[in-house]
Amino acid sequence: MTQGHGLAEVFDDRESAVRSYVRSFPATFETGHQEFLVSTDGTRYLDFLAGAGALNYGHNPGFAKRALIAHLERDGLTHALDLATTAKQDFLEVFAAHVLRPRGLDHKVQFCSPSGTNAVEAALKVARLVTGRTNVIAFGGGFHGMSTGALAAVGAGFYKQGLRPTLGGVTHVPYPDSPMGPFDSLDLLDRLVGDPSSGVEKPAAVLLETVQCEGGVYVAPDAFLAGLRKWCDTHRVLLIVDDIQVGCGRTGAFFSFERAGVEPDLITLSKSISGFGLPMALLLLKPEYDIWKPGQHSGTFRGNQLAFVAAAEAIRAHWADGADPAFAAEVRRKGDLVTDFLRREAVARFGARVRGRGLILGLDLSDSGIAGAKVSRRCFERGLIVETCGRDSEVVKILPPLTVADISLVQGLEIIVEALYDEAEGARRTPVAATS
Repeated sequence: MTQGHGLAEVFDDRESAVRSYVRSFPATFETGHQEFLVSTDGTRYLDFLAGAGALNYGHNPGFAKRALIAHLERDGLTHALDLATTAKQDFLEVFAAHVLRPRGLDHKVQFCSPSGTNAVEAALKVARLVTGRTNVIAFGGGFHGMSTGALAAVGAGFYKQGLRPTLGGVTHVPYPDSPMGPFDSLDLLDRLVGDPSSGVEKPAAVLLETVQCEGGVYVAPDAFLAGLRKWCDTHRVLLIVDDIQVGCGRTGAFFSFERAGVEPDLITLSKSISGFGLPMALLLLKPEYDIWKPGQHSGTFRGNQLAFVAAAEAIRAHWADGADPAFAAEVRRKGDLVTDFLRREAVARFGARVRGRGLILGLDLSDSGIAGAKVSRRCFERGLIVETCGRDSEVVKILPPLTVADISLVQGLEIIVEALYDEAEGARRTPVAATS
């Protein structure tokens, strides 16, 4: 596999400088199927980016494509605000029957404007309405979206430039794991809330990802999640789990928090909930917290009927056989395959570390002397699309479709290891500047 012939001038001429992924993967893509993308010159790329987690079921999954075509052919609705429609009814019934009830959840479903950040905005807003309090606890290294309320809870300062004076109402505490090492986050929360002179307002909610993706693929321990649930109950604080990137099966269960046996008060979903990469975002609320007045959190495109159609088909195809379906077991098996391969081929040889759960895995190169961005670039030259994350892009983030074939998974991992060897060899050949 070889790199394509570059990009048309129109992208530089007309598209904003804010574009990002195209700079790392400079090809013009035309088609996609399963775990592969094809560029305009016919080059086929193995995709370990998967729409930043929006394509858990791969590109153009047949079960959803057929349903979408049939829906359009019969003039099915595409836009309906929050009107009652047959597509929405079908999704709600399927979601309740195959996702919520088997897991003992009774949450209401709120359809938000279609980007995940709006689901986070809705969660923060309703938590403040329910409790009458303003402050929210979020975690260093977390990522929750780009709109103002969600952005206030993001850890990285890069995204906050130009908006800092407007980003209040959030107290950040260290995550239980980070580049700084383990941390007793619960003890700090006890000190902040238990001390009336701490200077920190008792929060309305705690917002977290159970696996921080953009922060470097750090996993919150199960004991911490259980302790945090107890802490929230003790202090009458709402627990919000942001499952936008690591939900919908990514960690080896439909919800990432299932492994810890906790039940969040509010859950945000987006990205792969539609099953087809179509815009869709949900807020799941325990019924007692569904205190909205009609239209109090609105949005023109919260009724994406095509997303409802595809989402219902995705659940039928992969989640209809109980709380722990065979599909989830396959995700865990593939995650073990990746972990074992990287530990064997990359940990001892390059001083790398592997973190993650299911098929969200990070290869941490911070102690290897190898730059993650250079590894990503070499992988692209070999036909693999894989991005980086972490404070300094030091982590290669492995995020393939959950449906990826084993042979493709191994092929992609071999390309990553080849790129590591190339970078390590290049570093040895780089001359050291003379010193006086």
